[in-house]
Amino acid sequence: LRAAKRLSGGCGGLERPGENGHPAKRLKGDAGGEEAEDPSKKSPKRKIVLLMAYSGKGYHGMQRNVGSSQFKTIEDDLVSALVQSGCIPENHGEDMKKMSFQRCARTDKGVSAAGQIVSLKVRLIDDILEKINNHLPSHIRILGLKRVTGGFNSKNKCDARTYAYMLPTFAFAHKDHDVQEEAYRLNKETLEKVNKLLACYKGTHNFHNFTSQKGPKDPSAKRYIMEMDCGEPFVRDNIEFAVIKVKGQSFMMHQIRKMIGLVIAIVKGYAPESILERSWGEEKVDVPKAPGLGLVLERVHFEKYNRRFGNDGLHEPLEWTEEEEKIAVFKEQYIYPTIINTEREEKSMMNWLNTLPIHDFNSSAAEMEANNKNSKNCSDLEGSDGCDDSD
Repeated sequence: LRAAKRLSGGCGGLERPGENGHPAKRLKGDAGGEEAEDPSKKSPKRKIVLLMAYSGKGYHGMQRNVGSSQFKTIEDDLVSALVQSGCIPENHGEDMKKMSFQRCARTDKGVSAAGQIVSLKVRLIDDILEKINNHLPSHIRILGLKRVTGGFNSKNKCDARTYAYMLPTFAFAHKDHDVQEEAYRLNKETLEKVNKLLACYKGTHNFHNFTSQKGPKDPSAKRYIMEMDCGEPFVRDNIEFAVIKVKGQSFMMHQIRKMIGLVIAIVKGYAPESILERSWGEEKVDVPKAPGLGLVLERVHFEKYNRRFGNDGLHEPLEWTEEEEKIAVFKEQYIYPTIINTEREEKSMMNWLNTLPIHDFNSSAAEMEANNKNSKNCSDLEGSDGCDDSD
């Protein structure tokens, strides 16, 4: 075998003469060439998707800000791990377009995810998930990987996103009742009222009042909500919490937090139920924005892609049934404790509830305009919800 290898082109660095007597070009398989120095380069790049879960506390969102290292993002840590594990060349880390990188949703500052999806081209090295995770902090995990079509783009191919919003149930206590945070328990009637109001959001509505910088005539303010409801409450660290889930095609800046904020204002008795219908009209309506803490990108949906490619014999459907348990464990270990502990320490919901009386839910458009000018500089700094839009 050794003799055969020498004959086929080892020759200890000497170049083989070609048929015409000139040195032949070194073949890719020749020892001593670049390929021998870096075996990972033999691995062809393939388009894949990664299933990510992360706790967003301490990060300025998902999307990387190249050239702005002071604002650390989830993608900063992810790209670093991809380079260190050998999945992508180092120069690709500086320009993510080289690996066709795309995230499904731009989660904002402090927002967590249990089912974020990113698509990119990588070298399919052995034990790839383990090697990537070895270079990530424990509060960011890659839970799954699937091969996809070469032209796949996780943002463009996504049909819908599901977000969850975890909040202490005392947020729904009526304003006329003196409430102790740890003692409050949500009764059946109040939960039914919450769900009746959340169900009003289902369908297509003009959500220009639930975001900033979109007017009532802007076609992109119309959004389609498929599902929205609040689950049964549960107690953690003596405080009762509940989780609101909303599934929609896409969401605008602040939209989910404002949808929830307005329902809280109605249930607490600050705003009439009729304000929901009014908010979808052309009139400007004062819609309060619930705190960012508690918002989680729960999962993303690729139903059209799955129908076309999921059973073609070459590709897997983008479903994560086998990863469900790992997702649940991650939420229990990293996402829920962060939300609960931060709520206890910073009291973000209670502090926000104290601002609701300041809102004028019957103000005219002119009054709203004046109020907006005064508060705009402060409010816009807080950032978005998931904000799947590129605008």
